[in-house]
Amino acid sequence: MTKPSDNPADPFKKALAEATKVLADDPDLTVSYSVDPPGQTADTVRLPQVSRRMTRDEVLLARGTADAFALRHRFHDPKIAARYMPQGAMARDLFEAMETARVEAVGAVHMPGTAGNIDAKIANEARRKGYDQIREAAEAPLATAAGYLMRHLATGRDLPPGASNVMELWRGFIEDSCGDTLNELQGNLADQRAFARFARKVIADLGYGDQLGDDPDLDDDQDDDAEDGSDDQDDQENSGEEQSESDEADASPEESQDEEQDASEAQVSMDDQSDADSDDEQEMPEGEAPLEPPPPAPHSDADPNYVVYDAHFDEEVSAEELAEPAELERLRAYLDQQLEPLKGAVSRLANKLQRRLQAQQNRSWEFDREEGILDAGRLARVVANPTTPLSFKVEKDTEFRDTIVTLLLDNSGSMRGRPISIAAICADVLARTLERCQVKVEILGFTTRAWKGGQSREKWLANGRPQLPGRLNDLRHIVYKAADAPWRRTRPNLGLMMKEGLLKENIDGEALEWAHRRMANRREQRKILMVISDGAPVDDSTLSVNPANYLEKHLRDVIAMVERRKAVELIAIGIGHDVTRYYERAVTITDVEQLAGAMTEQLASLFDNDPRKRARVLGMKRVG
Repeated sequence: MTKPSDNPADPFKKALAEATKVLADDPDLTVSYSVDPPGQTADTVRLPQVSRRMTRDEVLLARGTADAFALRHRFHDPKIAARYMPQGAMARDLFEAMETARVEAVGAVHMPGTAGNIDAKIANEARRKGYDQIREAAEAPLATAAGYLMRHLATGRDLPPGASNVMELWRGFIEDSCGDTLNELQGNLADQRAFARFARKVIADLGYGDQLGDDPDLDDDQDDDAEDGSDDQDDQENSGEEQSESDEADASPEESQDEEQDASEAQVSMDDQSDADSDDEQEMPEGEAPLEPPPPAPHSDADPNYVVYDAHFDEEVSAEELAEPAELERLRAYLDQQLEPLKGAVSRLANKLQRRLQAQQNRSWEFDREEGILDAGRLARVVANPTTPLSFKVEKDTEFRDTIVTLLLDNSGSMRGRPISIAAICADVLARTLERCQVKVEILGFTTRAWKGGQSREKWLANGRPQLPGRLNDLRHIVYKAADAPWRRTRPNLGLMMKEGLLKENIDGEALEWAHRRMANRREQRKILMVISDGAPVDDSTLSVNPANYLEKHLRDVIAMVERRKAVELIAIGIGHDVTRYYERAVTITDVEQLAGAMTEQLASLFDNDPRKRARVLGMKRVG
């Protein structure tokens, strides 16, 4: 007899799972609950975790997510979507958003109860992403707005406030661009293939027609023409065969026998020729052989021999997706409370950094230019001599105005406690300080999704434990603050580092390469990457079946690549760990309390105009 569960949320979760299967019209569908981001595959659905408290927001979010996934499972055909899917990134986002809106609108017609649940899901997403704070269309995602508009027009339902704000910012542009195309929406909702054609027309109207790729329907027409031609040819051949049979019937028995002998000899000759052709194909020179598909690109630019057993389970996720807004606020409050004694010292260091930066931001001008701002100080020359041309001036750019700083924080289990707390608050204060000085800041974290291997290891075990599998854990790369996101909007995210169970193992090499790749795609002229870590790369699952220095060697290779390319200025701070054996420009501190001072000194030195002072600070190997 099964012992009843003492978790009050279990009956609700069981009922929701059964309702999801019924709604999806698939009794074999697997429904699970997890703290990981919700997701869906062909036969599984992963819903947000519901705690013992079963708060109203948790219940509504779980219901809305379950209904959205169930409707997609029931009304969406992946094969049709793949056939009509555009090639360009923006066009794909628009296509996906509109298809999601179609599925949810069809569900609202057939099962009206799903509409309210999905409204709650959309409201949660809008709050989490700060859509209600956006004031300009350029800050709002066009694809998301297009999906919201399609859902609004198809169902007639008002959207939650944040989602409605995003939709309205783009609504005028979409309606003006698409003209009469939007009038075809209602007639195409029930047919996914027809709606896919409609969505491609909308994408073209919005100016992304160059990202659509080839027209799949045109390929169908060509296939039909080819089949018609094949049928005509078959008819002609059949007609010829009938005529030949008629002629053979009229011929004498001797002629028929001779013709059969000739045909037999001809068939032997054709068989010999076929064998000869086959031999020729086998002996075809190597240069003329059919091209084989190119080998897959290496996982790492720094080391082509670095192997990852299965990267499908890795994730790059924003902090907002790993916790609800209320939980982030609670964790942030806990972080502030824990570090209250340090705030004064950290703030003083931040103010010192800001003064040093602003001292170099004094406005300077270039005079006697042919265009720019009219130079009023030189107007007297024009008055005295009207033939003298007007003089203009141009403001000089500061050395670091076009700069981005990325802070890459080790989120491994060994950082738990005071080290991760101080790293979080220092990153927060530095981001605010640098933002005041017009320097873009990005805050990233790296860890793994599981201890001692996750789904990658399970797959490796199921496949018979092949030798030297390479990296054997699932990465989790976290974006706490994107470079273009304002500090005030992302401030609660850093509280996520206080979340129990988040900090696991650290694979530094791939994290560093990921951060470097993100920076390389930025438009800023100067790029600074600061790594904060307290140890060498460690992942028990990987190191137990690979050479002992496997992860450390890859880290060295990545550092060498970054320093060789010189597109990014790389510095590191080790907490109780000598990172100077890896990084050319590094500082090691023995006490975590010194982290704030080390970070501010390192950053200030990079902006210092005195090269001797800069070299002296960057040459420090150990503090404390």
